[in-house]
Amino acid sequence: MTKKISVLLVDDHSLVRRGFRRMLEDEPDMVVVGEAGDGEEAVKLTRELKPQVVVMDCALPKMNGLDATRQILEDLPETAVLMLSMHSENTWVRQATQAGARGYILKNAMNLELGSAVRRVAGGKTIFDPQVGQPSSLKGERSGGLTPRELEVLQMIVDGKSNKEIALVLDLSANTVAVHRANIMNALGIHKTAELVVYAIRSGLVNVP
Repeated sequence: MTKKISVLLVDDHSLVRRGFRRMLEDEPDMVVVGEAGDGEEAVKLTRELKPQVVVMDCALPKMNGLDATRQILEDLPETAVLMLSMHSENTWVRQATQAGARGYILKNAMNLELGSAVRRVAGGKTIFDPQVGQPSSLKGERSGGLTPRELEVLQMIVDGKSNKEIALVLDLSANTVAVHRANIMNALGIHKTAELVVYAIRSGLVNVP
C-alpha cells in the first residue's frame, strides 16, 4: 500500500478549511493531519506533525503566510508549501516564490483542483495558477514587486514611524527613506499614506500585532 501524502491546512476561516479538508479527503492518496488558523500555529504544527505539504493561506493573523513559510522551510526544508491566495498580483507571486513556496494558486478560482496541486508540489514540482502573473489590476504596480528593504520600510510606515525615525532604525538618511516611501507608493499605485497603510494591512504585506 502506497504511503499517503500528509497535508496541513492553514487558513484563518474554519469554513474554508472544512471545504478544503473535504476536497482532499476525497483523494485516495491524501490525509489531512492537522489544521491551523494563523501563521504562528502553522509553524508550530508543522514542526510537530512534519506534513509533506502545507497548504498555506497568504493573509493570516499573528504572522502572515509568507513569514510562516520562511520559518517552516528554515526548520524543515523538505516540506512543500502550496500558497493559496485571493491575490493575483505579481508582487504576491514573487514574494511567495522568494519565501520558498513551490506553488501559488488562487483559492477563489471556480475550477480549483486542490488535490492535483498538492500532488504536484509533493512530487517536487512547481505549480502556478494560470491567472497569476498577468498584468496587475493595480494601476502602476511594478511587475517586480517590492524589494525586501521596501517591505521593511512599509512595515515601519504602518507602525506609525516618521521618515526620521525609520532612518534612525535602518541607519539610512531621511532622504533615502523618503525615496523608498515614494517608490513603494508608485509600485502599488497609491498616493496617500493612510490608503497605503490600509492596503498593506488588508493585503497581508505587513505583520500586525
